[in-house]
Amino acid sequence: MSGLFGTGSSAKKPSPYASSRHHASSSSARAPPSSGPSQLSPDQQQEVREAFELFDLDKDQKLDYHEFKVGLRALGFDLKKAEVLKLMRDRNHDDGQGGGLTIGLDGFMSIAEQLILARDPLDEIRRAFKLFDEEGTGKISFRNLKKVARELGENLADEELQAMIEEFDLDMDGEISEQEFIKIMSDDV
Repeated sequence: MSGLFGTGSSAKKPSPYASSRHHASSSSARAPPSSGPSQLSPDQQQEVREAFELFDLDKDQKLDYHEFKVGLRALGFDLKKAEVLKLMRDRNHDDGQGGGLTIGLDGFMSIAEQLILARDPLDEIRRAFKLFDEEGTGKISFRNLKKVARELGENLADEELQAMIEEFDLDMDGEISEQEFIKIMSDDV
């Protein structure tokens, strides 16, 4: 069975990197740069590259402060101005041309990787739950699931969506609670 909860081979999980908001602490903003091969999955690496390309508005292969801040926000990191500037300064990315601080693709990939790897997986699962539970009821209803499936481009029949709810609805109330969702997503990780 295909699943929006990441249970089937054609599953598309809501991307916590593009949709959630993460308010990083200044300690994660000061983490040392990573070295060696990337620890991100190929999908995560591609998502970071796409964010860089999308927000490199002047297509100069560098992100200035504003492009960098928006690129990080698109990946789910809503950092304060001081944190963004510190990340840029720590890597000494002044273009030397009077254009100020800039970040190239490699620097952006490195910074995004350290921020992504510093995330708490349980916190990310809770953020993903909130994408389904737009009304804040604490439950994912059939209607919520159908809406998210449509937004993700999943063409699932109502019967298939209802079967997904029934499969994971441990308390048999016809909806998926946050705890049930955490169990689904934790078992899949």
